[in-house]
Amino acid sequence: MIQRGAPSQRTAFRQSADNRGKPDKEEGGYHPLHRCMDRLGSMAVFVKVVEASSFAAAARHFRMSPAMASKHVQALEERIGARLLNRTTRRVNPTEVGQSYYERCLHILADFEEAEREAGDANVRPRGLLKISAPFTFGIAHVGPALADFLATYPDVSVELVLNDRSMDLLENGFDVAIRVGHLPDSSLIGRRLITAQTVLCASPHYLDRFGVPRTLQDLASRNCLVHSLSKPRDTWRFVGRDGEPATVQVSGRFIANNGGMLRMLALKGEGIICVPSFIVGADLAEGLLVRLLDDYEPVETPVSAVYPHGRFLSAKVRAFVDLLAAQLTRTLFDRPNINSEAWQAAPKLRVLK
Repeated sequence: MIQRGAPSQRTAFRQSADNRGKPDKEEGGYHPLHRCMDRLGSMAVFVKVVEASSFAAAARHFRMSPAMASKHVQALEERIGARLLNRTTRRVNPTEVGQSYYERCLHILADFEEAEREAGDANVRPRGLLKISAPFTFGIAHVGPALADFLATYPDVSVELVLNDRSMDLLENGFDVAIRVGHLPDSSLIGRRLITAQTVLCASPHYLDRFGVPRTLQDLASRNCLVHSLSKPRDTWRFVGRDGEPATVQVSGRFIANNGGMLRMLALKGEGIICVPSFIVGADLAEGLLVRLLDDYEPVETPVSAVYPHGRFLSAKVRAFVDLLAAQLTRTLFDRPNINSEAWQAAPKLRVLK
């Protein structure tokens, strides 16, 4: 989905667009610094053409002629050696190469604007409404406690938290930031990895007494596996063997839910096998309420990320919240009770990605 660019692009890149083609008098040629600035300007024009599906609209945005907007895009195409846009008399659409280049341009322009903002707004105090989206289980267990500290630290900020295990459109719903559990799909969102949790394959001792301990991945295919409905694909669990080779197994069961906490509850009742992030079941493993399975295989890890839309500055309130949440996750998910117990030593740990 195409996201709208930041309004500041007009002023940020107007000067480079106006300077296009002007030689550097001292060297008698076109200075490399000007080339770099012109390329940023051309990227901004290209992004606006894609978003508006029109050279004329992009030209109006940057207060230049449609012919000049076309020259900016042509310069990019000549440099890349590929066509970026399909042009008709009524509409302009990106080619496959153009769509990929558009998404990369969004990242580059957003980084450029963020660098300027960090330099200019380093001392701005967070204020205003912060609207956050987070999944139920992780939100209640970890985002909520972090928000209590955040509100106490920043009295000029108010917060609206929406808990939903489905990924909601940030722009359409007006979110400043979303917390996502799992691998992020390709999109035009900017993400910051907060933690990477090991995923745990486990079941209760009661279930294992009744049905036996699975010895191989293939054994899982005939077991009652409790499946997360939002996993993609939801009927496939992925693992990495001790030799580093990936492995998958098709699973099925009598219970499917869109929430990891509900899967945990059914597993504790002895209803089946689950494969969930360690932050959901870490305490249960430490207390022996759940037991890890198949030591020769590790389920693929589960990242937890903060994401926010392209085209927006990373405001002081978002930056402050994400920094505080990352620090709290590091502290709370490492400093768990019974850390010296044998069960906890066998349980998975988390690592932080900088």
